[in-house]
Amino acid sequence: MANKVQPDAATALKGLTFDGMTVMSGGFGLCGIPENLIVALRDTGVKNLTVISNNAGVDDFGLGLLLKTRQIAKMVSSYVGENKEFERQYLSGELQLEFNPQGTLAERIRAGGAGIAGFYTKTGVGTLVAEGKDVRTFDGEEYVLETGLKADLSIVKAWKGDAEGNLVFRKTARNFNPMMATAGKVCVAEVEEIVPVGALDPDQIHTPGIYVDRIVKGVFEKRIEQRTVRKREAA
Repeated sequence: MANKVQPDAATALKGLTFDGMTVMSGGFGLCGIPENLIVALRDTGVKNLTVISNNAGVDDFGLGLLLKTRQIAKMVSSYVGENKEFERQYLSGELQLEFNPQGTLAERIRAGGAGIAGFYTKTGVGTLVAEGKDVRTFDGEEYVLETGLKADLSIVKAWKGDAEGNLVFRKTARNFNPMMATAGKVCVAEVEEIVPVGALDPDQIHTPGIYVDRIVKGVFEKRIEQRTVRKREAA
């Protein structure tokens, strides 16, 4: 078995990046994002990226770092609300954006990983989402064709992993990560803990190691995207 465990995020990406590549990046908001690998990807200087991710983090963290350095040419996403630079670049025409309903985005990624070229869905029929796409009628209702998504590189974040690349995600941090792991030609995972092979309960493994090419233990900041607290009551 090839040694999948890497000493750091930069080494984990060595030889995998090139200008114009397509990258899938797991996470939802700032939950479950591969923050160490994003920084390492920025530091490679690779440019003209197409990035497939639910959103683009915030201005100074997550994929927002790649927007700041103008390394992303196109985003395939479903949400832009928390990143002002994302919004600014899109509205000014500096950044291409392929908007997807969130469920459609998840299914397009899952389909790409499963080898499914496309599927028909009712979501988006009669809206801008359906423009230029094949629309067909099934059982008297219209459905729009959506294609599967694949990437040159998938970067994902898990809770635990072993040397064979088996991954366990924690609660909502699972989000887009498992399906993205299957849809990249190469998948690099960062984890909070690397455990011995055999330590993970096979029934609890979310992503089998067959999908993971490299794995690295990260150091995580785990920011909170929006913090809301009650005002302190007067004594």
